This record gives sequence, structure tokens and C-alpha cells, in this order.
Amino acid sequence: MGDDNVKLPPGFRFSPTDQELVVHFLNRKAAQLPCHPDSIPDLNVDMFDPWDLKGKALAGDNHWYFFSHRSDSHTSPNGYWKTMGADEPVSCDNNQVGVKKSLVFYIGEQPLGTKTNWIMHEYHLLDGETSSRTSRKKGTQKSASRDRVLCRVYDRSNGGGDSVRLNDDGAELSCLDEVFLSLDDLDEISLPN
Repeated sequence: MGDDNVKLPPGFRFSPTDQELVVHFLNRKAAQLPCHPDSIPDLNVDMFDPWDLKGKALAGDNHWYFFSHRSDSHTSPNGYWKTMGADEPVSCDNNQVGVKKSLVFYIGEQPLGTKTNWIMHEYHLLDGETSSRTSRKKGTQKSASRDRVLCRVYDRSNGGGDSVRLNDDGAELSCLDEVFLSLDDLDEISLPN
């Protein structure tokens, strides 16, 4: 992984799907439930240019992951993030659990900045969506879920583009799904006698 944020056994990597990021990380963070391992740090996205995230955010497969605050506009010391395209729904068991917003980084001042290859996916829970334990403590928990986002940043020119496999329904495969699918390929291998 490059960073010592998480100690994983050899061969394992942090490469979560959109669904896993929303359900297992962002939802738990917003509900103030323990997350094991508690490996994704809190960062203020406005404090860092994307190339400064190495060593500060959780690294995995040329992506950097961190929690941040929700904002309509993100600026950094040398540029700004601009929304590109429409928000995409993130679903689990045919229910929408969150939203993925895609942004691109521009160097310079708005609106005259120069577009870069840095991409950020910002994951949001649906308003009021957190685990059932949160609904018992309304008020601060509900506002915390709306103000918290999970970010995945990568440089698409540096091999950090999405290399996500999809199942027959078009949904992302988790890393465990990919392991089981690779085991199916073992039947096709002919070993020497």
C-alpha cells in the first residue's frame, strides 16, 4: 500500500467498492460506531492539494481515502475541485444507500483554472440515513451524517483510474467476489501429469 496506515497481510490490499465505502465505512462513521480497522483518517480536503495526500490519507491501489466535511465548493492552497457530471446513486440490495459525486481538480483560481488529471469521488449518505442505533439519538447524530463525506482521490494519468469489475447486473464486485470468481478459473487450468 505504500503507507503504514493499515497492517494487512501480504497479498491483501485496500480496494473497496462504492457500496462498501458507503455501507461499511461512511455509515458507521456517521453513526459513530466502531469501524475495524479504524484506518481511514479525517482530513480537511480544503487544506491539501491532491498530490499532498500521500502519507496523510489511507492509500490503496493508487487511491487515497479520507473522511472530510461536506461542502458545496472545495478550494485548496493551489486550486479548486469542480463537479463533473451528475451524481450517481450507490445501492445495496436494490436500495439506494448513498450518492457518489465526481469532481476534477483545477489549478488556479475559479473559473479560470487549468484542468488536471486528479479526480475525487465524494460519497454522501442520503439525508437522515445512518444505522438504526443512530435514530435513537436524533439531533447531533443526524446533522453529523449530513456533514460527513468519504473521499477517494486518484490521478487518472498515473494508473489510478477505476479498475472496478462489474457483475452481470452492472453492480461492482467486492474483493471477496473477485477471489471467488478467480477460483472458478482454476477448473480451466490443466496441470501436467
